[in-house]
Amino acid sequence: MLHQKSLSEQAKTRFSILFTTLQIGQLLRKAGINKSFGPSSLAVFQILFSLVFEGRNWFRLLESERGASLPGKDVIYRFLNQGTFAWRKFLHSFASKIIQHFESLIAPSRTRVFIIDDSVLNRNRSKKAELLARVFDHTTGRFTKGFTMLTLGWSDGFSFAPIDFVMLSSAKLVNRICEMKEHIYKRSHGYKRRLEALGRKPDAVVDLLQRALSAGFTADFVLMDSWFTQAPLLQKLHAMGLSVIGMIKEMKQRYRLNGKLMSLKELYSTLPKNKNNEILGAVIVETACGLRVKLVFVQNRNKRREWLAILSTDLTVSADEIVRIYGMRWSIETFFKFTKSFLKLGTEFQGRSFDMLISHTTVVFSRYLVMEFERRQENDAKSLGGLFFLFADEVRDLDYQTALQQLMTFFLQIATAKTKLEKSNVFCQLREWILGLPSYIKGLFIDLSCES
Repeated sequence: MLHQKSLSEQAKTRFSILFTTLQIGQLLRKAGINKSFGPSSLAVFQILFSLVFEGRNWFRLLESERGASLPGKDVIYRFLNQGTFAWRKFLHSFASKIIQHFESLIAPSRTRVFIIDDSVLNRNRSKKAELLARVFDHTTGRFTKGFTMLTLGWSDGFSFAPIDFVMLSSAKLVNRICEMKEHIYKRSHGYKRRLEALGRKPDAVVDLLQRALSAGFTADFVLMDSWFTQAPLLQKLHAMGLSVIGMIKEMKQRYRLNGKLMSLKELYSTLPKNKNNEILGAVIVETACGLRVKLVFVQNRNKRREWLAILSTDLTVSADEIVRIYGMRWSIETFFKFTKSFLKLGTEFQGRSFDMLISHTTVVFSRYLVMEFERRQENDAKSLGGLFFLFADEVRDLDYQTALQQLMTFFLQIATAKTKLEKSNVFCQLREWILGLPSYIKGLFIDLSCES
């Protein structure tokens, strides 16, 4: 009675071509993801990759007619629970190949950014999951059982590519519900990922960016929200040669202007009032640690008395450009929403092992990378090849008005509706992202749409 939609022949053929074109098997071998017997690591990875497009979980797929041709469930679980696989190296290599393709389609003058943000993976029904902890969810304003997924992504204003992630538990022992397993090989990649889970979030941000730079990724700016735009972290990133653009809120920090320490509200009061412009003004100040930054104040369209402040460590960028570039940060919100709602991030496998959490998250990130690659092929005429398409226009970039509208919507929700789980501007951007997908990918999902 239930309609079960299997993977179409067109999708199978296209995914096989993509696996060959992107050389995923070779990337797996270079990352040490090998099997000594049974199905190859590439075959197992293909099964895990296409599982979400089948419309069934692994248990139901084994019970279907295809179950006889599939490996046993122990093969999949051993593959996911293997702690010696270098999943981070694989993700770096895979994302680098995708980004190199994006770089070939855009002009050298186009702005490229790193985006840092975190999202909570809820595991409220778990009791014995490894390194399970009580983590704070900024969306709901409450503590919940689960993990904090700190993600680093790359964007050119049109496409978003996840580069790396850290699955954080809790640095405080009192908040950790379960500890790591004993008798783990100390030189394995799994043990190192467990140690990362016990670190502080600002330190994890620095490590993510250092690994990305070492792997060859480049960007003009690092975009962060107000939870990360703090003076100590800004100083560390500035020492690494990275320019930061981030939103800041009215808190206890003070900024030095003309020898006086002033709050954001006091700085805003010193600006000349310009009611005819949505950007109220900009001022160059110093943080408590002596770092010179540029603050841009943007007026709320709906409430004229309210404003929003954006910080930039690059003093040469204009105020309009700072607002436009910061609007590119919303692509990571689209990424979080799509991976959780449609790619089953954190819900497809409910294993207790921390290794399974890392491996499955990497598989989900790989799905998004492939879908973003296909979306770029579908929308950018230059990706189709041919001499004529070398003269095609640049893909649509984020304009100033859209960026400002997204900022205002976010500001209203922070000020009046902190507990709302869904952001209207995220849904609008997600709807546009879904509309840009190829038709065969849309057909793999049941009722693929975005509704608030």
